[in-house]
Amino acid sequence: MKSVSADAAPAPGTSAPAPGSGAAADSLAGSPLRRAVNRIAANPVAGTVLRPTPASMRGLALAAVIANAVIMSTGEAVRLSKSGLGCPDWPKCTAGSLVAASTTGQSALNTWIEFGNRLLNVPLVLIAGFVFIAACLYRPPGSSRRRRDLVWLAAALPGGVIGQAVVGGIVVLTKLNPAWVAFHFMFSTAIVGAAVVLHVRSGEGNGPTTPVVRRDLRIMGGVLVPVVALMFAAGTVVTGTGKLAGNAAAPRFQLPFIGVTQFHADIGWLMGGLSAALILGLSLSGAPRRAVRRGWALGALILAQGAIGYAQYFSGLPAGVVWVHVTVAVVIWIVTVRLFLALRDRGRVGPVGTGPASETVTRVASAPNTMTAG
Repeated sequence: MKSVSADAAPAPGTSAPAPGSGAAADSLAGSPLRRAVNRIAANPVAGTVLRPTPASMRGLALAAVIANAVIMSTGEAVRLSKSGLGCPDWPKCTAGSLVAASTTGQSALNTWIEFGNRLLNVPLVLIAGFVFIAACLYRPPGSSRRRRDLVWLAAALPGGVIGQAVVGGIVVLTKLNPAWVAFHFMFSTAIVGAAVVLHVRSGEGNGPTTPVVRRDLRIMGGVLVPVVALMFAAGTVVTGTGKLAGNAAAPRFQLPFIGVTQFHADIGWLMGGLSAALILGLSLSGAPRRAVRRGWALGALILAQGAIGYAQYFSGLPAGVVWVHVTVAVVIWIVTVRLFLALRDRGRVGPVGTGPASETVTRVASAPNTMTAG
């Protein structure tokens, strides 16, 4: 077989070879399987998954962030509406019914709220699967190599769905044991974090990490992530101790409610202080505008969250206000992770991806006495 130059024009009436094609690909070019795949990929929606571009890869990752954030919010609605045992069996709703059915001690509304939340896992599974397939097939512009970092991050999504199905079953079968409920929530938090990192990394290159702010600011941004996670964990303890634990008969943590609530609030003050110091440092040090904007967004959310938290406590924990409090907390987590990732740069999307993504990166990184190698 004669070799053909990659730059050579195709002969009249023929099409150019697909990127990365070789002898094996040529042998399958006319196969029914290949023709079927090409027909499916020609559909704009299917092509987003089977022929992902940087924009579509980023869009799919964003869909995963939204879907996982929504399932956290609706799961909280199940607990706050006392519908945690609306479907007392697993994986069926009841021992004799796969779908919502009459449950002793539960209203029809409770049953349908819990069953509806289970149904939301169907689009979540589909999105997770599409993201993973797209990550496996994605090739950056000008490159024939897959982005392994994106594949591993994407694999966390369907893996997380499977893990959460198991944990959710344990939660139901243990009649809402507060420790398992807390683990269920924190597991969701980790999955959302992975989806956010995937979304950000899909828009970056694969070059070495370049810091774009001072080392002390990067440390504060790094510390802020586990502090927010600790805030979530403390919130699950408050929930497992108080009256809104998913069902009137659900077991509780045997802890003083005022004490765990105060500990939760103390972490909130620490989180607020760290974010204020980070915002001030970013604003005064010439940090990239993207990082500064995310810092201010986080600060505004934390202020709002503090006001909501004290309002719910002094008003006797109304379920609707608590739901807003938890939903805002999920948004805070997303913004915190994005802020941390904005404090460094991985270059542009492409085969090399080692260059800085903006002139600001170059300016800050090269400024004398403002950056350490760290």
